[in-house]
Amino acid sequence: MTIQLRDYQLRLIDEAREAMRVGTRSLILQSPTGSGKTALTAAMLHAAAAKGTRAWFLVHRAELVQQSEAAFRLAGVRHGIIAAGYGEDPNAPVQICSVQTLVRRLGRFPKPDMIVTDECQHAVAGTWNKIIAHVPKAYHIGLTATPVRLDGKGLSLHFQKIILGPTVNDLIARGFLADYEVYAPQLADTAGLHTRAGDYAKDEVAALMEKPTITGDAISHYKRLAFGKRAIVFASSIKHSRQIAAQFLEHRIPAAHVDGETERDERLRIMRAFREGTIRVVSNVDLFGEGVDVPSIEAAILLRPTKSLGLYLQQVGRALRPSEGKTHAIIIDHVGAVRYHGLPDEPHEWTLDGVDRERQKKDSVVGVKICPDCFRAVRAVVKVCPCGHSFVPKERKLAHVDGELQKVDKEAARRKARMEQGMADDLDELTALGVARYGLKKGPVWARIVHSARKAKLGR
Repeated sequence: MTIQLRDYQLRLIDEAREAMRVGTRSLILQSPTGSGKTALTAAMLHAAAAKGTRAWFLVHRAELVQQSEAAFRLAGVRHGIIAAGYGEDPNAPVQICSVQTLVRRLGRFPKPDMIVTDECQHAVAGTWNKIIAHVPKAYHIGLTATPVRLDGKGLSLHFQKIILGPTVNDLIARGFLADYEVYAPQLADTAGLHTRAGDYAKDEVAALMEKPTITGDAISHYKRLAFGKRAIVFASSIKHSRQIAAQFLEHRIPAAHVDGETERDERLRIMRAFREGTIRVVSNVDLFGEGVDVPSIEAAILLRPTKSLGLYLQQVGRALRPSEGKTHAIIIDHVGAVRYHGLPDEPHEWTLDGVDRERQKKDSVVGVKICPDCFRAVRAVVKVCPCGHSFVPKERKLAHVDGELQKVDKEAARRKARMEQGMADDLDELTALGVARYGLKKGPVWARIVHSARKAKLGR
């Protein structure tokens, strides 16, 4: 079967080929969560294998082995699997590799001409480095939605170039991702938490979040905002995740807990029941934040505080995949993530240099506000929440006349925004528009992203 790629996927592949043609040996293809990186990989490796190229596709979770195997089989990619519990086919031109298994079997397989690394922000770890060092002459292509390490540092020591895909906002506008609503009834105060290895200290997070009152309040908000919808919960620890599932069950809401130690067959059973709707809530810890494709997720409940922009975007991105009957995703943020990181479609200027944490925090905090009536998170420029609440502006010295405030029509606002964007002819005009929309710091970032995307589409 031939995979029908979207225009931005074709552009990413074309730019990667051109970069390698002129001598780039390692590069990153960045594209948002849910934009189809697995399909892109299958098409890319199908074409490479047809030319006699041997390739390894590195993944780090059992679910990703299964997901990739299904996609490659559908695309007609002849492949083997190097992972626990699978038979080997050393002569297959493409190998789907569990990193944990491959590192123990390196000497048993022919060296590849190309390595493609899924979630390549992890490729700085010792296990990944050992594999890459084993084949120093191979081309290395990294795939990720968030090309930044947990500690905010970039990937410039491991990759020479980054090629940017579409923005989340663009994909929502084109229907390739679901629209969303964010509610932020914050239940946990993270002000006193210490930072270790780039994120909040895990033991302190667990002590803060493992309180029955917090989980009970989270269940109340689920009932009010997303009752009956299939929701994924991101918990702070295994103990916490089990508590969450148990309390949902006590409220007669079908729920289950999964983690990395859950037996494979049990995990598959739970996720099958979740897709079918007999289980409504799945609580997990560090399992479904990356890579796993479950379009049936209708809501994401954040109960794990994190300073990691990448982790936050991966988590909310789980709910943005479109599926039949889903009009929009619901994000329920109990840990202040949206205040810290911004809305899910906030523009980001991805580079190989990483994230300036302090600038990121300052920009996001002033860019989002929370409705005190319904807890909806909206951009700072919004005057009236969709629930009808009017945000009272701070007192100003200059006299002004209040106009009539009306409920925000999201679709009309988006049409107007697209028209304004289309009328901005160059980078200067885009920058002026961006500053008006997002402020002095975020505005120029947004303008550069849009301008780069335009040039790429025109082939310049």
